[in-house]
Amino acid sequence: QVQLVESGGGLVQPGGSLRLSCAASGRTFTINAMGWYRQAPGQERELVATITSGGSSNYADSVKGRFTISRDNAKNTMYLQMNSLKPEDTAVYYCNAVLVVSIEGTLEVWGQGTLVTVSS
Repeated sequence: QVQLVESGGGLVQPGGSLRLSCAASGRTFTINAMGWYRQAPGQERELVATITSGGSSNYADSVKGRFTISRDNAKNTMYLQMNSLKPEDTAVYYCNAVLVVSIEGTLEVWGQGTLVTVSS
């Protein structure tokens, strides 16, 4: 069993920065890849960034050059550094983890989400 808890959301002005954290607990040794997703008002949930157990990352085109995903395996924590924030970044941000449950299969878990509001 793995639990994910996001933190760090809040209100920020356009051009500002925030750092989101995702703390994992439970059977953290089963975690492989992790990622951040977001859901804006009236929109579908979309991928923001992913990071593998080895540290390789990928980003949505809309956040490339502005956001940085990272993870500290010793602390069982993943981060999303968000710079140059735009109103379009306003959304609930969710932490996701892919768990290795067998040599051929995986499961995924989600956090409850943290709200990021970018507005002047």
